[in-house]
Amino acid sequence: MLNKRRLGNSDLQVSPIGLGCWQFSKGGGFIGKYWQGLSAETEREIVSASLSAGVNWFDTAEAYGLGKSEQALSAALTSLGVKPGEVVIATKWLPIGRFSRSIGRTIDRRLECLAPYPIDLYQIHFPASFSPVPSQLRAMAALAKAGKIRHVGVSNFSASQMRLAHRVLAEEGIALVSNQILYSLLKRSAETNGVMETAKELGITLIAYSPLAQGVLTGRFHENPASFARLSGMRAMNMRSERSRLERTRPLIEALRRIARERQVTPAEVALNWTLTFHGETVVAIPGASKTAQAEHNARAMSFALTHDELAQIDELSREVVGLRAAGAGSAR
Repeated sequence: MLNKRRLGNSDLQVSPIGLGCWQFSKGGGFIGKYWQGLSAETEREIVSASLSAGVNWFDTAEAYGLGKSEQALSAALTSLGVKPGEVVIATKWLPIGRFSRSIGRTIDRRLECLAPYPIDLYQIHFPASFSPVPSQLRAMAALAKAGKIRHVGVSNFSASQMRLAHRVLAEEGIALVSNQILYSLLKRSAETNGVMETAKELGITLIAYSPLAQGVLTGRFHENPASFARLSGMRAMNMRSERSRLERTRPLIEALRRIARERQVTPAEVALNWTLTFHGETVVAIPGASKTAQAEHNARAMSFALTHDELAQIDELSREVVGLRAAGAGSAR
């Protein structure tokens, strides 16, 4: 069983797997339309299954349904009798079309949507505000100093932006805890663009979103390519590239299946475990779940540890898919 990890240089102890709550958006807002809406009962069951399996933190965002995901998460936790402080809550400020002053002006709404749960980690969702990054980080630091939030993180920041954010926050006496990025066996640019290296150097945790490549690493699209036809809207458009390289990714999927059979787990659990362990404790992951079984399987990725040889084999096949140079001896940990 993988132990809880310290999130960056904070006092937050989180399970290596958290629950991403984008799918709780109720179809609200532009980004929320990416997923079909779930019932409140289904959301409650997913949160309950995650908690029962050892997950202790949840990641949501203002952009996910314009507050509907935050409200759904709070409602599920409340109905399950979870008390404030018993779980870690992360959410994000939506910067698109806004100035940094919006951070302070909208925080009460974020707290209202999540009530009675506090914001343990508040993140800048994208580096896309009308205000420069330093102004945004100083506004976040002000919230931390005022006790509105506990810790500050960013999302989708480059290596240079991470360094800038780290420096600006340090000047305010605040630590940059995390950077939430797209990372999986099929998306490994963090290893070549300096993000992974910077995170390790500065003690910043990387939070991997879409760690299963939106289902591709489960193997279900390889078993039944017709499943792509059932996707709609933005998700169908976003998955075109994965559909086009289905045969190229097949050797990796077959290796995940073989290791999964030997361990009596699923290919998705193997893929998640690789993500959690290949770089030591630098990376945690927030897979989503639209069904209870998915939440249970995601959490089970914390119940075993892949061997050095298994990590290396998966790494090699993944590198062939994404075009990374061959690794040296041992893993990148």
